[in-house]
Amino acid sequence: MNVSMWVKALRVVPRITKDEWNGLDVIARWLIATRSVVLIMTFISAAIAGILAAAAGQFNWGLWLLVTLGLVLAHATNNLLNDVTDHLKGVDKDNYFRAQYGPQPLEHGLMNLRQMAIYIAVTGLPALAIGVYLAAVRGPAVALLLAAGVFFVLFYTFPLKYIGLGEVAVLAVWGPLMIGGAYYVITGAWSWNVVLAGLPYALGVTTVIFGKHVDKVAEDRQKRIHTLPVLIGEKAARYSVMALIGAQYLLVIYLTLIRFFTPVVLVVALALPVLRRVWTVYREPKPAGPPPTYPASSWPLWYVAYAFEHNRAFGLYYLVGLLADPILRWALATLVH
Repeated sequence: MNVSMWVKALRVVPRITKDEWNGLDVIARWLIATRSVVLIMTFISAAIAGILAAAAGQFNWGLWLLVTLGLVLAHATNNLLNDVTDHLKGVDKDNYFRAQYGPQPLEHGLMNLRQMAIYIAVTGLPALAIGVYLAAVRGPAVALLLAAGVFFVLFYTFPLKYIGLGEVAVLAVWGPLMIGGAYYVITGAWSWNVVLAGLPYALGVTTVIFGKHVDKVAEDRQKRIHTLPVLIGEKAARYSVMALIGAQYLLVIYLTLIRFFTPVVLVVALALPVLRRVWTVYREPKPAGPPPTYPASSWPLWYVAYAFEHNRAFGLYYLVGLLADPILRWALATLVH
């Protein structure tokens, strides 16, 4: 077993050779092929739904574990399908952006289509089975959520990303569908306040994919992949990401003002130093090459790396605030009585 590689694949997108790949165990290969470093964003979304369900006094460990596993496997399946789709369409040929920052299993000859199909089946079928089971337990509404999830898994890369709807799809999936939907599965009740409470983190996930598309706007334009940054232009896209990051904090403030949260959730303000650093980067065009202080191994990732850094910091503090919120409410209620 390559436990060290498991850990590395969960932290970064490792660059490996064919010989190194051949020496890995199947778990390490799966973690690399699915780009497991970004699966943490799905886990955090499920965690937010679980915390909000617990705050409502309706948490269920079994349902939470199932919906979390199903969502993570669905995200992993989507990543595998993305690479297959782009490979078959010829997008990742000639050292395209995706093939530069990490191993693209098909383009780099690490796997063939048959092996990739097995990975997709082993990953996607359990996700689908979990979804079907939860729909049977919770009813038709979950079946609709499952259908929407299957749609986005299958059609995010094409055609949604190609027609400027990729960023919108990410916001919809990580917000209402994932957090609102997971909360519904756990509690059996739909809450628009929960959907709203999920948006601060969903916006952060959207900035990550937005940043990635800004990074490769020139390459996508050349290949006629009309992501939102291609449609609105690189500068407008950079400032859009800055606005989305700002909106994360404004939503938390709003949720505090309407007393859905106690002020303890404003602990997200501890991520503001990261926000300032990210905004400084996004105000300027991408440099021609990595600056001396920037890890060369991370290039050509630039805007997405900073967006990911902020999303990680914001998400951590948001989780801390969400966990502390019911504790503070209990303490205040105890003091009053």
